[in-house]
Parts: sequence; structure tokens; C-alpha cells
Amino acid sequence: MSIDLMMRKVGLLWVLCTLVGLGVSAQEAELTSRPQVLLETTMGNIRIALSNETPLHRDNFLKLVREHVYDSVLFHRVIKDFMIQTGDWATRYEKKDKRMKEMKGKFKYRIPAEIRFPALFHKRGAVAAAREPDSENPKWESSPSQFYIVYGWDMNEAEVELYEHKLDSISGGKIVFTPEVRETYVRQGGSPHLDGKYTVFGEVIEGMDVVEKIQMVETDEADQPKKDIRIIRAVEIPASD
Repeated sequence: MSIDLMMRKVGLLWVLCTLVGLGVSAQEAELTSRPQVLLETTMGNIRIALSNETPLHRDNFLKLVREHVYDSVLFHRVIKDFMIQTGDWATRYEKKDKRMKEMKGKFKYRIPAEIRFPALFHKRGAVAAAREPDSENPKWESSPSQFYIVYGWDMNEAEVELYEHKLDSISGGKIVFTPEVRETYVRQGGSPHLDGKYTVFGEVIEGMDVVEKIQMVETDEADQPKKDIRIIRAVEIPASD
């Protein structure tokens, strides 16, 4: 091999390594620019990065974290191979007391939908806002406090394509999977049937093993875990951490 050809190959390798490095740096920079929250649960810690593309949900979530609203709440709805749901402030209290009545008035609002599909979708680890049914909530506005973390199920390309066709038909062509969405569902799994209907506002960046353990626990007929699983506390993580 000539020295000239060797140098060209070395140069090409350097360029490729540089581009990969830049890609990783860009991803890291994007992640650190997003607010993060740590959920310390009775089954382990879950670290969440919030999305800046959903500012209403991001700011509301951070406000509730700072006010310690999520401290001691239950994971009150858990469905295997689907999701784990929490954030119902009433589950903090064993009995109806004065504090519970005070809290009831605090949550008489909804958050306008901020559906940002396909940028944000129901891949495994997605964090999304719960809401009331369409019949009571035609604008798909979100609950002020309740949210769920997607675990979902594993899918092959044929299954992803099937869901894509279903959503395309139901939405009148408004919900179309991009190549990235399709690839992510095949690689990671998730719950695509919820896309375009609920606001995804964050994702789990550490602690999916904890989410996996929670979604596997034994539940009753109402999908509530038979043994209490709580968020011990939720804390905002400083940007420098």
C-alpha cells in the first residue's frame, strides 16, 4: 500500500471518529440542557429527563416536584408489558383529613395537550401524562399530576408496520411513523397505540431495570399492586450533576 493511500485512509478514519465524537457530544449537550428529576422509590431509583418541547408539562412537573407533591404517592396502576402509573396525590394519605381536602382544591385544572409526535413517542422509557377519557376530555388535556412510564412490549418490523397502518387510518394520515420511530420500536419496544393521543413529556435515562421490576409485580383486579410501591421522594437534579 502506498504511503499516499495509507495517509488518505488514516485521514478518513480520523474524520469518521471526529464525526462520531461530535454526535455523542451533541447528544450529551442536549441531555444536560434538559431538566432532570430523580424518583426515589421503594424498589429503586428512576432518573427522568424532561423535554423542553413540552414546556407546560415540564414546568408543571417541576413545580409539583419542588412542592413535594409526589413524595409518598403510590404507583396505583400497574399493567405488565404496558406501563406503570403514579402521581395521584390522594394516595399519600391513609385517611381523609384536612390536608387531603386542601390538596383537592389544588388540582382543579388540566394542562393543555402538547403532543409532539413524532419527536416524542411512546417508546420504552417514555414518560407521559395521564388524562381523562375522550368522552369527558375531547381536547386530550392532561392530568395536573398523574403520569405513567411506558414499559410496553417487544415488537418485530411486521408488528410495528401493523400499528403504523392502524394509526395512519384512525388519525386520517396525521400519525405517520418516521424511520427513526419504526427503528426505535423494533429495537426498544414500547406502546405505539398511544401515539398521538397522550402528551409524552420526558424519558427515563437511568433506572429502567426498576421500571421493569415494578411492571412485573402482582396486582389486583383494579391493576393496583397488592404490595404498596411508593415514590419515597422526588427531587430535581441540579444541571451540574
